[in-house]
Order: sequence, then structure tokens, then C-alpha cells
Amino acid sequence: MRPTALKCIAASLLFIFFILHCEAQQQSTNISNVVTTAVPFLRISPDARSAGMGDLGVATSPDPFTLFWNNAKTPFNESKGGVGATYTPWLRDLGLNDVFLASLSGYYKIDDVQAIAGSIRYFSLGDIQFTDNLGNDLNIFRPKEYGFDLGYSRKLSDKMGVGVTLKYIYSNLAGNFASGGSAYKPGTSVAGDISWYYDGKNEVGSGWSFGVNASNLGSKIAYTDNADQKDFIPANLGLGTNYTKVIDDQNKVSFGLDINKLMVPTPPAEGDSNGLAKYRTQSVVSSWFTSFTDAPGGAKEELQEYQISVGGEYWYNNQFAFRAGYFYENKYKGNRSAFNMGVSVKYNIFTVHFSYLLPSGSGVNRNPLSNTLRFTLLFDLSGQSDNNTTESK
Repeated sequence: MRPTALKCIAASLLFIFFILHCEAQQQSTNISNVVTTAVPFLRISPDARSAGMGDLGVATSPDPFTLFWNNAKTPFNESKGGVGATYTPWLRDLGLNDVFLASLSGYYKIDDVQAIAGSIRYFSLGDIQFTDNLGNDLNIFRPKEYGFDLGYSRKLSDKMGVGVTLKYIYSNLAGNFASGGSAYKPGTSVAGDISWYYDGKNEVGSGWSFGVNASNLGSKIAYTDNADQKDFIPANLGLGTNYTKVIDDQNKVSFGLDINKLMVPTPPAEGDSNGLAKYRTQSVVSSWFTSFTDAPGGAKEELQEYQISVGGEYWYNNQFAFRAGYFYENKYKGNRSAFNMGVSVKYNIFTVHFSYLLPSGSGVNRNPLSNTLRFTLLFDLSGQSDNNTTESK
């Protein structure tokens, strides 16, 4: 290559670097810009076991709550079927006793390669006193939201599986309340999940597993008749990996990592009326793809929108488990980072999981689950012990 050509290439690279550097300098000021959606309860961990590992679950081994995390794992359960129920207090640290999330989930294996699963999640927001524009009391209403899930999954081989899930979502935040010329109504939506799972563990049970779950892919939800006021639901892409090590007949440990990204448009910069109009009218399918490149702050802000979960668990004698994890969310994108801990006790066909979120944040940044103990009860429908579903998820 000629020296002149090399000089031109070098000059071009320096020019590109200069432009990128200047752009980065302009975007160096961090501004809080949280990606918001309707029905955020769909992204709350519904089981104490995953919660105790920092909301880890895309590639962990299966159990009755697999439908939420990655339905493709369901046929890899060793038991014929299982059912689990969880109760999660919400804002208990603030003294509220009527706000909670309850979930019920289960599966049944049709044969060695196919399985069906179903779940329901119910979120109660407690009693709220409604008032008019002058502050006069009107009526007391209890907002509530729930979602029904029904899934089918199938093994493609001894190591690989896929799954699909259909969802119905109902959100009643104000009943049929009318105020200021606006009439509110319950919102509904339909959505689906598509998932993939690879189980690379050997015959002893040691090795890596991987998972991918695109969840809550569905229509917008509306609480009024105004077509421009529809809200996105929390479509999400989850990638996960988990490593399990069987130490001996009595000891087993696993560690995992999940990365999640909401496939929802980033709100435009403040004062950007054109961007706000585009945000409101953008189609759902389009938003799934543009959500990876649409942050006003460029690549730097886009990377801030990824959530990370790391955690692990240890099982002793298939009866007692200890787990811990950390959930990270950037401070400019919600700042819900927190450490989690959990324990489990298994007796025959019953297993009880407990999790606890260590106090984190203060004021408006206080985690709503701080100082909260939540629990899950699992029941093995096969009537026999299942090492896979209790030792490592």
C-alpha cells in the first residue's frame, strides 16, 4: 500500500476518533432517564428461590416456577409435575400490610419430551382514597393487577429445548373513575414468550447451562379511550448462564449470571416534543428492535439500561440450601441494586424457600422489598424426591 494511502487512512481514523470523542464529551453528563412501562409487576421475581439469588433464573435448573424465567427448561424437570405458591409483601418496610404479590405456578410433563405449564400472578396495591379536584373524599378503591400464563415446551434433543408461552394481562388501577373530563377504565393486554435452553451438564450433574428468554412480547395497554395514551408493557430479553459443580453425594454448588434488557423505547430527552410524539406513536414490533439503539445519550446511556443478576446456591444432603445474589440496575435507570439472601428446607415432597432483601437505598430510592421476608412452598406431584428441582435451579 502506498504511503499516501496510509496517510489518508490514518487521517480518516483520527477524524472519526475526534468526532466520537467530542460526542462522548457532549454525552458525559449523566441524567436520570428511567425506562418506564405499564404493569411492571410482570418483572417482579415471583419466587423466593430466584429472589434469593438476585433475581437469577434464565439458565438455572428447572422447578415449578420455570414458566416465568424460561419455559424451555420445563421438560428438563425430573419430576412428572410440580406446583409452587409464593407470597411477597410489598413496601412492608413502610408499614403497609395490604400491598402484596401472590403467585401460583405449576407444570405437568406429558411425556419425556413435552410439558405444559401454567401460572397466575396477582398484585394488590392496597386501599386508596380517591378525591376530587378540591380534595374532597370520593370513594375507596383497591387497585389490582393480575396475569395468566399458559405455556408449552418441548425437548429438541437430550440437551436442548424450546418453549412458547401465551399471556393475558389485566390491570385495574382506577376502576371506572372519571376526573377532569377523562374517564379511566381497566386495561388489558395479550402477550407471549419465546424461550430456548441448553443443558450442558454431564451424567454426574456438573457443567454449564445456557438460556435465552424473550418475554412479554405483546400489545400496548390503555386505561382511557385516548389512542395516544397507550403504554408499553415490559417486553424483555433475558440471557443467562449457570455452572453447577457436584462435589460429592452430599454437596452441590452452582453459580450463575443473567443479563436483562427491556425491549421498550427509551423516553426522549426533556423538551423534545417531536421525540415524545414519536415515542407515543411507535409500534410495538418496531420498539423491540429500536430499543437497543434509541437512547438519547447514545451507546453510553444504552449500556446503562442493562440489568445484571449474579448469584449462587449451595445444597447439603438435598435437604438444606443456602443462597445469595446481587441485582444491579444503573442509578440513572432506576437504581434498584440490592443484595439478596435465601435458605431452603426440603422434607420428602415438600420444599420451602425463604429469601430476604438487605435494606438498600433511602427516601424515594428505598427498595420496596427492603427488610422483606418472602417465602415459596413447593409440592412435588410425583410423590417422590427430585434432586434436580431442589438442588440447583
